[in-house]
Amino acid sequence: MSERLIMHIDLDAFFASIEQRDHPEYQGRPLVVGAKPGRRGVVATCSYEARRYGVRSAMPISEAARRLPQEAVYLRPDINRYGEVSQQIMTALQSLSPVVEKVSVDEAFLDITGMERLIGDAESIGRQAKQLIHDQVGLTASVGIGPNRLIAKLASDYQKPDGLTVVTADQVEAFLNPLPLTLLRGLGTKSAPILQRLGLSTVADVRRLSLLELRRQLGNLAGTSIYQQARGIASDRLDDQSTRKSISKETTFDQDITDPAILRESLHWSAQEVGYVARQEHRKGSLVTLKIRFRGFDTHTRSRSLNTPTSADQEIFKTAWELYRSESWDDQPVRLIGLGISGWDGAVDELQRQPDLFGDPALQTGARQDRLYQTLDEVSGKFGKHAIRLGSKRGDSKTESESE
Repeated sequence: MSERLIMHIDLDAFFASIEQRDHPEYQGRPLVVGAKPGRRGVVATCSYEARRYGVRSAMPISEAARRLPQEAVYLRPDINRYGEVSQQIMTALQSLSPVVEKVSVDEAFLDITGMERLIGDAESIGRQAKQLIHDQVGLTASVGIGPNRLIAKLASDYQKPDGLTVVTADQVEAFLNPLPLTLLRGLGTKSAPILQRLGLSTVADVRRLSLLELRRQLGNLAGTSIYQQARGIASDRLDDQSTRKSISKETTFDQDITDPAILRESLHWSAQEVGYVARQEHRKGSLVTLKIRFRGFDTHTRSRSLNTPTSADQEIFKTAWELYRSESWDDQPVRLIGLGISGWDGAVDELQRQPDLFGDPALQTGARQDRLYQTLDEVSGKFGKHAIRLGSKRGDSKTESESE
């Protein structure tokens, strides 16, 4: 039986790279995709030129503007255009493996188990994936290959940008040993210092602690998770598009955020990405879920069922924001916020159906909304973000206008 091989592909500075590809005058300059300086909001992503100044995704735009030189470029996200490029990449990757799990617009897992007999060793497969992406859309990607999802993900981060790292099953321990313990999922601003105060700094250090001790220090759930990760234990199963249970997008901030306008803006971007992916997969969800994490890994989720399944950005965003506003969270520092949809209606070709002119008005409205978003996606994909867009009612928390 072949050794399990999972590939993780992470597009390098995806949004920013598309902008620099399409606008040569931006190449070599610090570029930020996100909010505009002078407004409240965060960095969605930035070019590697901007990262040299310490700018990172989810950083407040005011801090990014303070660090960057005057020649820096600031652009609003164009989710539809990025989604079109993402779809080109995912389609191309399906020629490499029949099992492609799209995690977000800029990353995916592939099951390449047994492909060595057809293509070559793991490194050859990784190089072919990188070349495929470059030939298709002219962008670079970092690739990690390992025996499970965790190792593949850590490996893709190991040599960014434009990296390729292969970790076989017998290399897992040696690969993990020198990594900072903060790379393990779930070690946040509160839990990481607990282990650091014990004199631990690397994954090898963490592995010296027993399961009982980790549970005592971090709690049963987090302690068990860290114990397994430190040993490279994780799932090697992928969900292809047909078995996807939900579509979600999260933003993790570099520093705790209390400004509701920044949180609102982040949810708005997330809703655009989730809605676009759902429409590309011909899905509608009837359950919207909000996820929020406060200081100290204190994580909460809230969900609301919809009367009618949707893939509309505005409906997803509106529901998630209402869930946030219904709680007394305004003054609590937020480290992560995100949203998702699930509860698929099972219909994959709803856009092709003609509404009954004498039927349920709500269904007629839904059909019109479907066609509206289909048109918006097509126009934005063809002509760019300035061509046409929906307005957004800002409600009780004012933030940057959607107009350019």
